[in-house]
Amino acid sequence: MASWLGGLGSGLGQSLGQVGGSLSSLTGQISSFTKDILLEGAEEVGDVATELHVSNSRLREIESINAAQKLENERLKKVCSDLEEKHEAAELQIKQLSVEYRNQLQQKEVEISHLKARQNALQEQLQKVQTAAQSAQPGAAVLPPATASASYVPVGRHSSGFEGDDMDFGDIIWSQQEINRLSNDVSRLESEVDHWKQIALSSKVQGTNDAEQSEICKLQNIVKELKQNLSQEIDEHQHELSVLQDAHRQKLLEISRRHREELSEYEERIEELENQLQQGGVSADAMDDSKSSEQKKNAQSLEGGKVEKLQVVKDLEDEIRKLNHKLSSAKEENKILLKEQELAKVEKIQIVQEYENLKSDFSMLQSSVAKQDVLKEQEKKLQSKTSLPEDVVRLQQALLEAENEIARLSSLNQGLEKKLTSAQPKNENILSVYTEDQNSELSQLRQDLERKEHELNESIAERETLIAELEELDKQNQEATQHMITLKEQLSKQHTGTDSIIKQLKFDIDFERKKVSQLETEKMEAIKELDSQKEKLSQCSYALNDLHISKKQLQDKIKDLQEQLRKAQDCHLHNKKEIGELQQRLKEREEELSVSLSTLKEKSNQESNYTCQDPILKEREVEIAKLQNDISENKQLNENLEKSLSDLRTENGKLLAAIEELKQELSDAISEKNKVYLEKDTVMEALKMEKRQIESELNQTEKRLLEQAHKYKQTIEELSNARSMDTTALQLEHERLVKLNQEKDFKIAELQRSVEQMEIDHQETKDMLTTSLGGQKQLTELIKEKEVFIEKFKNQALQVKQELEEYMKVSKKQDVLKQNLEEKDRSLAVMKEENNHLKEEIERLKDQQSRATPVVEPKTLDIIIELESEVTQLKVIKSNLEEEIEVLKKTIEDQNQTTVQLQQSLQEQRKEIDESKFQCEQMNVTHERLSLEKDEEIKNLQKTIEQIKTQLHKERQIIQTDSPDLFQETKVQTLNGENGNEKHDLSKAEIERLVKGIKEREMEIKLLNEKNISLSQQIDQLSKDEVGKLIRIIQEKDLEIQALNARVSSASYRQDVLCLQQQLQAYVVEREQVLAVLSEKTRENSQLKTEYRNIMDIVAAKEAALVRLQEENQKLSNRSENSSQDMSRETIQNLSRIIREKDIEIDALSQKCQTLLTVLQTSSTGTDNGSGGVTSNQFEKLLQERDKLKQQVKKMEEWKQQVITTVQNMQHESAHLQEELHKLQAQISVESDSNSKLQVDYNGLIQSYEENEKKLRSFSQELAQVQHSIGQLHNTKDLLLSKLDLVTPSVAMASTVPQLSDIQCSAPEVLSDEPESKLLQKELEQLKKKLQEKDSTIRTLQENNQRLSDSVAAASEIERKSQEGTESEMRQVKEKHDILQKSLREKDILIKSKSDQLLSVSENLSNKENENELLKQAVTNLKERILILEMDIRKLKEENEKIVARSREKETEFRALQETNMQFSMMLKEKEFESHSMKEKALAFEKLLKEKEQGKTGELNQLLNEVKSMQEKAVSFQQERDQVMVALKQKQMESSALQSEIQHLREKEQRLNQELERLRNHLLEMEDSYTREALAAEDREVKLRKKVLVLEEKLASSSTAVENASHQASLQVESLQEQLNLVSKQRDETVLQLTISQDQVKQYALSLANLQMVLEQFQQEEKAMYSAELEKHQKQTAEWRRKAESLEEKVVSLQESLEEANAALDAASRLTEQLDIKEEQIEELKKEGEIRREMLEDVQNKLMNLMNSTEGKVDKLLMRNLFVGHFHTPKNKRTEVLRLMGSILGIKKEELDQLLCEDQRGVTRWVTGWLGGGAGSKSVPSTPLRPTHQNIFNSSFSELFVKFLETESCPSLPPPKLSVHDMKPLGAAGSSKTSSTPSNSQMQDSTVSGTSRRPDINPFLAPRSAAVPLITPASSSGHLLMKPISDALPTFTPLPVSPDASAGAVLKDLLKQ
Repeated sequence: MASWLGGLGSGLGQSLGQVGGSLSSLTGQISSFTKDILLEGAEEVGDVATELHVSNSRLREIESINAAQKLENERLKKVCSDLEEKHEAAELQIKQLSVEYRNQLQQKEVEISHLKARQNALQEQLQKVQTAAQSAQPGAAVLPPATASASYVPVGRHSSGFEGDDMDFGDIIWSQQEINRLSNDVSRLESEVDHWKQIALSSKVQGTNDAEQSEICKLQNIVKELKQNLSQEIDEHQHELSVLQDAHRQKLLEISRRHREELSEYEERIEELENQLQQGGVSADAMDDSKSSEQKKNAQSLEGGKVEKLQVVKDLEDEIRKLNHKLSSAKEENKILLKEQELAKVEKIQIVQEYENLKSDFSMLQSSVAKQDVLKEQEKKLQSKTSLPEDVVRLQQALLEAENEIARLSSLNQGLEKKLTSAQPKNENILSVYTEDQNSELSQLRQDLERKEHELNESIAERETLIAELEELDKQNQEATQHMITLKEQLSKQHTGTDSIIKQLKFDIDFERKKVSQLETEKMEAIKELDSQKEKLSQCSYALNDLHISKKQLQDKIKDLQEQLRKAQDCHLHNKKEIGELQQRLKEREEELSVSLSTLKEKSNQESNYTCQDPILKEREVEIAKLQNDISENKQLNENLEKSLSDLRTENGKLLAAIEELKQELSDAISEKNKVYLEKDTVMEALKMEKRQIESELNQTEKRLLEQAHKYKQTIEELSNARSMDTTALQLEHERLVKLNQEKDFKIAELQRSVEQMEIDHQETKDMLTTSLGGQKQLTELIKEKEVFIEKFKNQALQVKQELEEYMKVSKKQDVLKQNLEEKDRSLAVMKEENNHLKEEIERLKDQQSRATPVVEPKTLDIIIELESEVTQLKVIKSNLEEEIEVLKKTIEDQNQTTVQLQQSLQEQRKEIDESKFQCEQMNVTHERLSLEKDEEIKNLQKTIEQIKTQLHKERQIIQTDSPDLFQETKVQTLNGENGNEKHDLSKAEIERLVKGIKEREMEIKLLNEKNISLSQQIDQLSKDEVGKLIRIIQEKDLEIQALNARVSSASYRQDVLCLQQQLQAYVVEREQVLAVLSEKTRENSQLKTEYRNIMDIVAAKEAALVRLQEENQKLSNRSENSSQDMSRETIQNLSRIIREKDIEIDALSQKCQTLLTVLQTSSTGTDNGSGGVTSNQFEKLLQERDKLKQQVKKMEEWKQQVITTVQNMQHESAHLQEELHKLQAQISVESDSNSKLQVDYNGLIQSYEENEKKLRSFSQELAQVQHSIGQLHNTKDLLLSKLDLVTPSVAMASTVPQLSDIQCSAPEVLSDEPESKLLQKELEQLKKKLQEKDSTIRTLQENNQRLSDSVAAASEIERKSQEGTESEMRQVKEKHDILQKSLREKDILIKSKSDQLLSVSENLSNKENENELLKQAVTNLKERILILEMDIRKLKEENEKIVARSREKETEFRALQETNMQFSMMLKEKEFESHSMKEKALAFEKLLKEKEQGKTGELNQLLNEVKSMQEKAVSFQQERDQVMVALKQKQMESSALQSEIQHLREKEQRLNQELERLRNHLLEMEDSYTREALAAEDREVKLRKKVLVLEEKLASSSTAVENASHQASLQVESLQEQLNLVSKQRDETVLQLTISQDQVKQYALSLANLQMVLEQFQQEEKAMYSAELEKHQKQTAEWRRKAESLEEKVVSLQESLEEANAALDAASRLTEQLDIKEEQIEELKKEGEIRREMLEDVQNKLMNLMNSTEGKVDKLLMRNLFVGHFHTPKNKRTEVLRLMGSILGIKKEELDQLLCEDQRGVTRWVTGWLGGGAGSKSVPSTPLRPTHQNIFNSSFSELFVKFLETESCPSLPPPKLSVHDMKPLGAAGSSKTSSTPSNSQMQDSTVSGTSRRPDINPFLAPRSAAVPLITPASSSGHLLMKPISDALPTFTPLPVSPDASAGAVLKDLLKQ
């Protein structure tokens, strides 16, 4: 709404401005137009040409103006339409506002009417009471107004609803501002985005990566998202605005409806009340007379009512007070709330500051972080910044609006009150003076009440608003805090690393600084202490030497063992190499065998070709058998060697275990040695402490001696003083007292010494106790750890048993499978036998077939069918057997795989065990170190705590440490559980990995099986084709089965099984070890965690103790101060009172004495001595105080020495820490070496794997070649078989066919005729011959056949043998291939396992490193805490010391006060004594006076002298007695104090003795336990030595075995020795490298120290730099803020100016448009002008011709008119006419003035001459006179001229047309100069008249006088009106004007000008 209104207002302003501008331009144009018109008369042109030119130019100007005005008209129309729309909108809004304001006015009027109505009602009540209206109305109107005011409070509230309108408008304005701000933010963000884009582009130009581009893309996406979010937020804001507007309208409607209802009710009421009033008025007038008597009664009743009203007034006053009280309380609450609000604001500001600081830190640290985070943070900042100040602004606005409302309501109330007061005076005339006071009081009270109630309501409302604001602020605060927390968490996460590093560096710096300071102090002390402690050091060195000797012995033993190990390893290497060589030899032998076999085959082939020699084959077979035996022997040897190797490995493992045990023992010995060193150090420190104590005691004794000497001197002086005294008895007493005093002093000194010694002993015993307690705690912890160990081992044993049982089950299953296998083998053997039988039968059948005759055909066919059926059966059986064999093979492969996996898992476990052992050792070392550090720190802290406790008035508070132990145990258990879970998780992960590997292997096996199946199928198809091939395949299978049987039956298989079992057992053992190591790990982890918890608990306990100590210190200090102050005040007050009283008494007595002394003329000098005594006593007391202070100083020095000792302890600890650091560095170097070795091994493995792969490829190539050769062989075999088949059937057919033919032929021959018998016989004989020949041929053929069959059989046998050989070779190759594949798989598995192990190791390492880092951080944090605690303890100590010093000062003050009290009491006694003596003196004087009076003067003098002497003696005696009494009392006080101290010390002694006895017992027990441990260690040593001997024996046996093996391979030994030499060289080189590396390490350590120094300096410089930079940055930020504020202000101003500039730009754009239009018009007009100029030039030429012809001619009419006008004017004003004429004729002003200045003669001359010259003017017709010309002579010439112009402008008869012929020549007018002027004037006049009378005249048809303008070179641009009027322009017909109005103000002004 507000924005819309603002737009309307601005639009209105602009349009109104435009209208104003256009109006002003219009007025300017009108004024210029009128000026031009009126100036025409003054500037009449004499010529026609000039007139034309002027008229044309004016016409053009008018046209341009007209066009401009048209355009402006259009523009104004548009503006008007816009304004009308805006006006309508504004009117609507104004109507709404007016309606609201009217409603409010109506409400106010209604309220006023209500008040009037109440007054009327009250009047009616009074009428009912029937009292006088004048007197009684105000009385009755007292109470109802109050009620009315109370009842009509809601009206005000309703009215406040209308003010919500303003508030809503404010909200709208605010929202508009916010939108503007948001848009500014958007623009700013866009500029930032552009900036970043530019940066990104620049970075791209420099050469960006893909990552940076991706980051840029991300940032762009983020920017897009932000833009979308912004747009969404803006939409939401607009939506909210619309919702608010709707709500506001609804509110307004509801409120207006309510108001209307209320108004209607009030109007009804008012009508009723008016009716009542009218009735009451009538009755009142009637009853005036009758009620005069009743007024008196009413007055009395009013007096009675007055009392009641007074009571009411009092009640009201009470109520007002209560309300005031409530108001004050409400105001207080309001103030509190305001304060709270201020606090909240302050908190908010602080939060914002913190937030800014955090942001700055964050930006500093995250400069390297991606730009994405920067953008996000900016967003967050913006949101947080905007949200907080917006809420604040809203709250402030709401507060301001509430205050405005309150002020407005108060002003309304005041207005109503004024109205009421104005209404009241009407009634006040009736009221009496009596009731006026009461009413005024009541009204004031009511007003106060109303005000208070109003204020109360306001305060309550304010309070509610403030509470709401506070709640909102709290919410905002919480949100901000949450935001802060999130940011802090992010920062903490990101900067933990940096903080930890910084802290560590800081701590290092602090430690080193402290060390430097301590070293400087220690140097001085060490130089002094060196001499005294050299002897002690020598003793320690002896002990150390012994330890070193034992250590060296142990080291030697270790070296021996290591050498033996190395030897064993060398032997092992020898064996390995020998085995490798043997394998190579085997391979060579095999190659040789293969070569021999090939040669054999060749030979056999050759022999078969030539002869069939069996014996050679047999010999070859024998050779082959021998070779096979050799191979089997070699295999056995290899197996034996492998067994020996395995034995060696087991022995090696045992040796390694023994070495580890020795290492553990060594570490134990080292730890024990460290403990011994620590004990020695502690002894040294104790000795140093004793030495210091002795020195301090010596110093004390020296001081005491000096003090004693001083005391002796004092006693001597006192004795001399005593001797100087007169009386002997007193002297003796004095001496005795002095001696007693001395004895007491000595006793006190001795007691003090004993007390100090006791304290020292007590401290020593306490130290011993703490050390013993620490040891006991360590022992208990060790016992607990061992118990935990035992429990873990038990659990592990159970687990191992369970696993063993599972393994047993598996082994049983394997046995069952083996049995099944054996059964299958047996069945196979049976089948083979059957197969053999069948083969033999087949061979027999073949022989029979070859030999059988054709008669036996059906039998052979049957046999063949049977055989075929049998063959099919055999095939089925074979297929079944093959399937079974495959199944068995699969089972065997699965078992092999499982064994391989188990081996892998075992190897992994071993590696993990080794790693865990190594980590365990590391952890043990770190744990021991940490425990030592913590123990030392705890001891130091305990010492300090005990010292503090002893000082704090023996208030001991034992901190129980039982509960934390319990907590620790529970924590240990829980932690163990957690660790167990973690380990289980690890094992699960490993199992999952193994399972995956197994699955992969199974998949591979399946694939291989499928391949095998496909191959077998192919083989089956081939076998179906050929039966011969089948038989051979069956034979191959038989051979395979035999081989398998041989394998199964062979010892190697059983050995393999045994080896597997052994491996299983070994794996079980290793698994147990792994589990044990795991349990150790978990235990150590738990121990570390428990230690951490313990340390945390200790720290917490220390903090609690610190807090308690601080509280106690504060309490003590408060008590001591309060008590000492109170005591001192009371004592001083009492003493001062007593002294005043005594002084008064003494003054009184002294006055008496003086009066007596005046009589006797004597003086007393007793008081002086007393004062001297007092001073001496004070001096003694001061000396005593000095002694006490010295003692305190000694104590402080002792304390200082103790602090120094603690500092030294800390130094020792730091040295230990440095040593441990070096050790850690060494360990790290070892680890790095081992890592490098592992890497080397891994590289070797990879290389071997690659070599194997290459070999495999070569093998595969060879295999392919072999397969190819086999294929070729098969082809040759097929060819041979086919040839054989072809040969045998042909022979058989040849033998059978001739026989059959013979038989067939013979049968018919027998049956033939007999005559042909001869012929037949011949033929028979021929036939017989032929038969014989045939038989012979058949025999030969048969023989040949037999030979061929034999040869074929031989060839087949040879082929079989060759095939068998090839098959055996194939099998060998296959076996080799299988072995190689297996080895490859094993290698693959090994590599995978190694890689898995490496990964697991790396993960474990990373985990351990993380844990170490965490522990380190924890340790550093704890160290920081401990340092802080130490600092706190130091502070507490200092405070404690201060308190102790204060208490001592207070005690000294107290003692001093007591002494002063004693002195004062002594003084009092002296004063009393003096007063008593004075009284006696007075009495004596009185007596003397009396005696004097009696006359005894001589005796009196003597008596007086005696009295004086006696008195002096008495005074001295009394003084001495008093001194002695004071000293006695002091001594008594001191003795009582000493006695109490002695009792306390005795109690202490008893306690300490008890503790000493207990400690002695404990020490004895500890010594016993140590001796037991030492014995156990010795036993262990004995056992270890035995073990070493056993190992040595084993080594000897192994060496003998190795020697036996080396005898067999003596040639290989030489090569190994060479290798050994190389290895030794390498070892020497490595030793050299080690030494070099050690030197480098030392150098590095030195460089590290230097670097640390440099780092410290650098850090200091950096700190300085940072601080300076911080200050600069802060200043810069402040400046930037100021700049930002100034810039914001500038921005606001610039925005305003921008808006103005925009408005100006709009106007300028419009102007430019107008200018363009005008320019176009100008161009058009210019074109027209050029055309007109051409026209004009033509006209001018013509006119010039005319001019030349008519130069000296004069217009008669004009001259006549001028002449007549001159005579018509009065004589006074004729000069004006002359001037006008002169101006028309073109005479200058100066010449005119000169002419006029001359006499009338000149004028008359001129006139007469003129008249003489103008004779022809008579013919000109005179102007007709009008009736208006009557008063002409009275008026001026100018008026007449105006009238003349008006008359001329009126339309009358047209002028006569003048031709050239009518005009007279120039000569007729005379030759004078003046004659030309009238003609000109005349012409002008005629032109004027012509133009005015005839609007439609054509300039070319006009008379020539009118058409010829007077052209001069300057008058080319004439006036507008002088231009010729075109037909297009409109002509103005002049209106008739009245004579009064014609001479208007405008014309007159212009003429005057």
